[in-house]
Amino acid sequence: MTSAFTGRTGVLVVLSSLLVLNGCASYYTHYAMFPAETSAGETRQVRVSWQSAEYPGWWLASNKATPIRLETQCSERVWRITDPSHRDSGACAEGVRACGEPGKDLLAVTGQPVTGKEVCLEVEQGATLQSVADIGSSFGLLVSCRPQHAVVRYGDEEVNLDYLRPSPVAYIVHARKVPRGTLSARLPSFNESECKED
Repeated sequence: MTSAFTGRTGVLVVLSSLLVLNGCASYYTHYAMFPAETSAGETRQVRVSWQSAEYPGWWLASNKATPIRLETQCSERVWRITDPSHRDSGACAEGVRACGEPGKDLLAVTGQPVTGKEVCLEVEQGATLQSVADIGSSFGLLVSCRPQHAVVRYGDEEVNLDYLRPSPVAYIVHARKVPRGTLSARLPSFNESECKED
């Protein structure tokens, strides 16, 4: 009787441990949509989004998050804002930022082409911000570059590569945080009918 009870208790402990392991993280979608001018002076909707996994304080794992995607209405250019924990993180600086791409971006202040070692987009939220997982509901987004060509022609097709106009003052972004997989976690869509056709 004692051995049977002990055996059942052991099974319950193992099952409980597995449930804790699988259910310890809470998963969220973060996003914001706001109007802003592009480098060409057009007012467009800008969307930022990322995913996160948050662990309770007693858990050994640290909170994690995907890179931030920054997209601009009517544009094909998609920025990935990373931190040092991401495998594809650029080497232009520490913190939460996106490096400029040679052949695509110019430094806003000098107008010189980037070499890949310059920061074009940077998230600002106090001196302690180290990763995307640390970002709260409100943060600053500093834009220091502009596209080398806002529109590029490929054969008979013109492709818009424009994005947020550079500014010495950070854009203030207010992001929503919702449980992943819920209806409210669906990203707001762009109104493509507002895009100009040349």
